[in-house]
Amino acid sequence: MPLRTLSTGLAAALLTTSALPAMSQAQQPRPPLAAAVPQGAPMSFADLIEQVSPAVVSIEASGTVSRGETPNLEDLPPQFREFFERFGGLPDQQEPQERRAQGSGFFISADGYLVTNYHVIRDADDITIVTKDGDRFPANVIGTDEATDLALLRVEDEDETFPFVTLDQDPDVRVGDWVVAVGNPFGLGGTATAGIVSAIGRPIGAVYTDFLQLDAPINRGNSGGPAFDLEGNVVGVNSAIFSPTGGNVGIGFAIPSDLASSVIAQLREGGTVSRGYLGVRPQTLTADLKDALGLDEDLEGVLVPEVIAGTPAAQGGLQNGDVIIEVNDNEVTSAIELTRRIGAFAPGETVRLTVLRDGDERTLRIELAERPGEDELNGTANDNEATDSFFGMSLEPADEETREGLDIEGGRGLSVVGVARGSEAAEKSIRPGDVILEAGGQDLMSVADLEAAIESARERGRSAVLVLVASQGGVRYAALQFEDEE
Repeated sequence: MPLRTLSTGLAAALLTTSALPAMSQAQQPRPPLAAAVPQGAPMSFADLIEQVSPAVVSIEASGTVSRGETPNLEDLPPQFREFFERFGGLPDQQEPQERRAQGSGFFISADGYLVTNYHVIRDADDITIVTKDGDRFPANVIGTDEATDLALLRVEDEDETFPFVTLDQDPDVRVGDWVVAVGNPFGLGGTATAGIVSAIGRPIGAVYTDFLQLDAPINRGNSGGPAFDLEGNVVGVNSAIFSPTGGNVGIGFAIPSDLASSVIAQLREGGTVSRGYLGVRPQTLTADLKDALGLDEDLEGVLVPEVIAGTPAAQGGLQNGDVIIEVNDNEVTSAIELTRRIGAFAPGETVRLTVLRDGDERTLRIELAERPGEDELNGTANDNEATDSFFGMSLEPADEETREGLDIEGGRGLSVVGVARGSEAAEKSIRPGDVILEAGGQDLMSVADLEAAIESARERGRSAVLVLVASQGGVRYAALQFEDEE
């Protein structure tokens, strides 16, 4: 019998071993390297998940959005044109389309306040909260902050007291710490996954957020759900994934809880987030810019290529070509750092800028205004006739970090840094953070390439230029219509 054979073999092995001469201490094999299991490390996350999961909810949001004009068949590449011709043409996009979204959220108070992502409830007319027990409640939007992708909702029901969790206002998170994500992936309902913090301070193109990178598996539908530490505190709000396929590949991103708690506190108090506004289009100083401007190669600062008319910067004496090196005696080293630093001040506060102009150092005192909403801000940038503006988009060559975030190979692509409200690009659902990869079938390495593609399309009598757009949702084509010429 197998059992007997196994026993016999084991006995023979033991006898053989006992017959060997004893090994000296020097001859003893070294034990494998191993780290001791830290005291308190979990053998199971079950107790934690049972404790916190009642506060986590599924979110169903629905609304209607305009889809813009239908592109012409002749503007599509031949392989797509043949497909749509065979099946009756392109679908009509002029009628408003229903938008449905599923995501996650979590209660932060017993009286029904809950947190989710802005993109989960964007354009929603109706929002329904589904609890762990399957109870359904309508929810109202208290406030949103598109810049950080956060939203505060409330379920108003005097007969209910909701289980809730706490946003850690001062998280002590290190790379390697355990995290547990709970949410609603793919609409499946309450699902828990575990992993570690893989990295801290990932910008991934966001202006105001340095994300936590997690390897706890999160997928579509986890957006807005919490990431917990082992004490049951929320240390992150799950917001995005990096995935060439749309599924989990072990790289997820969460908004840190200290930022989230600050934003949510402002939304709870007034429904909006106020940030200081200077009114410039900043540009990080690169080695070639320093060389062209005759600046010391060790100098850190932010170049001002454009001061927007009528803004605090213009009124306070900033000029095109100035280099901002300090804000209130603190160095600034990049455009995004300047925007964050200014945004941290309240509107109406006066800041002290140290700038270089024509080789001389100057100090300017500027009273900040309130930063406009993203739509208005993008429109303002375009209204000021930015030289790299097309179809309502403000464009600049994509940097390496942006290309990595969208899995774009090679050096191609133009980053969309702004989209004017009501513009052709906005109508075609192009958003800041997207990257335009191709136009007219040609890779875009510079803004000049896009200009050439537009001119070529016009010369061929086309009414639009076909562009290939990369975003977090994948890649797609969009036909950007030319304005009618009189």
